[in-house]
Amino acid sequence: MTLDEIRELIRLISDTGIAELEVQRGDNRVRIRQTPGAETSVLLPASQISAGPSSGQQKPEQPPAIAAPAEPAAAAKKENDNTVYVKSPIVGTFYESASPGAPPFVRIGEHVTAGKVLCIIESMKLMNEIEADIAGVVESRLVENGQPVEYGEALFGIRPV
Repeated sequence: MTLDEIRELIRLISDTGIAELEVQRGDNRVRIRQTPGAETSVLLPASQISAGPSSGQQKPEQPPAIAAPAEPAAAAKKENDNTVYVKSPIVGTFYESASPGAPPFVRIGEHVTAGKVLCIIESMKLMNEIEADIAGVVESRLVENGQPVEYGEALFGIRPV
């Protein structure tokens, strides 16, 4: 996949407001995720980027498949302007509960106080509790259980009370 093709996909995300886009062509795979209040991020292994089409490279006959979950975009539209986003302080894996059978730390609509544990992010075999910075009502959860998260990625939307 060329840089120009990736730039075109980023423009598509920006213009349409799609929350996430994943494209796969053969062994090349690109996932572009846009989080509320942040710039669009592209996740692509460096070994899969080429500066342009090479002489032996052929263009695919069909356009790439596009996967766009509607739920996060719908949740973002419902939120108030004063929503505060709890962002990931580290790269790791998001978990909504302490163990697979346990109830989640928080649910949408629940009132939380500052210091309340919202989730766990596992990073390098360490479990890091992520706490609320403010008191408020949990408006949205922007990450699925077990999903990898990036540094600075929005995890929860909290409406201050």
